[in-house]
Formats: sequence, C-alpha cells, structure tokens
Amino acid sequence: MVERSGPRVSRRAFAAPGLSLQTRRALYGYLFLAPWFVGFLVFLAWPLFFSFWISFREIKELTNLGTEYVGLDNYRQAFFVDVNFLPAFGQTLGDLFVDMPITIVFSLSIALLVTQPIRGSQVFRVLFFMPVVVGSAYVIRQLFSQEVGRLAIVSDVSDLRALLSNYLGEGALLPLFDLINRISFVLWGSGVQIVIFIAGLQSVPPSLYEAARVDGGSDWGIFWKVTLPLISPIILVNIIYTIVDSFTDPFNRVVTYIQQVALIRGVRLGYGAALGWVYFVAIFAILTLVLIWSTRFVYYAGERS
Repeated sequence: MVERSGPRVSRRAFAAPGLSLQTRRALYGYLFLAPWFVGFLVFLAWPLFFSFWISFREIKELTNLGTEYVGLDNYRQAFFVDVNFLPAFGQTLGDLFVDMPITIVFSLSIALLVTQPIRGSQVFRVLFFMPVVVGSAYVIRQLFSQEVGRLAIVSDVSDLRALLSNYLGEGALLPLFDLINRISFVLWGSGVQIVIFIAGLQSVPPSLYEAARVDGGSDWGIFWKVTLPLISPIILVNIIYTIVDSFTDPFNRVVTYIQQVALIRGVRLGYGAALGWVYFVAIFAILTLVLIWSTRFVYYAGERS
C-alpha cells in the first residue's frame, strides 16, 4: 500500500468564513449566470434598447437612419387598426395549447423508456435528439415544403379521407388532418425536453424507489407518488422551454408576420419593433402566469415548511 505524504486539505478550507450554506449556493448560482449576463450586456442590451426606442418612431430615411417621433401610434395601430396581428397571435396561442401537452407527455414517456435498464437505450437517446441537431429553421422549412413529416393517412389513404369526410364533413376534416400533421412535427422537435427529463429522472434517489417497493408500492403508484412529485421542477422547466420554443418556432405566424411588416412589405422598422415588443410583453405575461400557477404543484425537495 502506498501512503500519501503531505498535509491533508479539508474542503472547509475553500469555504469563505462567515458565509452560510444558502449564501454560498446563491454565489455559485450567480457565478454560473455571470457568462450569460456579460453576453447580454455586450450583445443584447443595446439592440433591445434601440428596438424599444425605435418602436415610438418611424424611419423616414434609411441612408442616415432618419426617424420621426410618432408616439404611441405604432402600438395603437397594432391593437385597433391592423387586422392581421391579433388573429395571428390568437392562432399562435391555440397552437401552443395543442403543442405543449403533447410535447410534455411524449417527452416524459420517452425519457421513462430510455432510462430503463435495457440494451441499446443510448442509441435511442441519440436518435430522438438527432432532429434537434439537424433541424434548423431552414432545414425544417425545406422539409415541410417537400411534405416530409406529413403522415400517409393524410395524403395517400383516399378511402379513409372519403369515409371521414362523409361522417365529419370537409370543414371538420381539414383541421383534423392539419392537427395530425402538426403532431408529427411536434414529436420531431421534442429532443431537448427528452434530455431534460432524462437528467431529472436520473436525479431521483434510488433509495426512495427501494423504500416504496418495500412498502408494497406498484410501478404505477411509485410513478405518481414518488417520481412525478420529485421531477415536478423539471416539468416546469420543460413547460417554460416549450412555451419559449413555440413562440420562436420557424412556422410561428406572429414572427413571420413581424418580419414581413418590418422588412418585406416595406421597410417599417418602427412598427415592426412595436409589434415585437407587444409580442415580447405577452410572452413575458404568459410565463409569469405559469410561474405563479406552478407554486401550487411544484415540489422542491430541499424546501422546509
């Protein structure tokens, strides 16, 4: 046996004197946030401020960036004059209410499957995450234009279409098939949520599962009484990520409309910036409501009552 020489260094030697555990954890959190904060100040702070400033103006001359102050006219036009913005925002909210439950349930189900001790689980993790790597906005648009990802039941099974059309009517049939096609793309883009759920499932202490089985708990009961409460913070993270990802989706109607108004249908950068800020405030309000609602259901194991 080789005996180590030299003085032993205690872990407490690295802890700052007089700081509580909660304070040290907060400092660690700020340390991890520091790179993002520096990047925000360097790359995003000025464009964000400029877009807010220009939302109260309208550019009259592109050469010298000449602007004219219009006050709240851009915001007033967004709510009371523009007949396309609010309907597009409503359709985006409708898509969110459809996409988010499907994404959360599907990604959690896949994460539960690939965390089982089965052969080849690592391969399935790579396969489910692969669309996130290759699925940039341009790639997805090209695939969608070539009808890749559309289910055969929508376009190829003509007898089924005719049968459903007789019972449901053509007016109800088209939204149903659009929903089926959208589900295929939603499931395709669930790779990040699956990875987050895998990390959350692996953080559950195995001793809790052993104790639950000793008490006679079934797999179904253990999932509802042990797994789901302990990963509820991870579910909240995935809900927030899914909301943000849905609002920045390449097929998002509001984002596409803002780009068209600001750059394609005529250079109206002031009005486009105003639409962007309205959209941003709406997203921020939705995320705030989600965080307030989550306080009733999210369980943090480290909290003390």
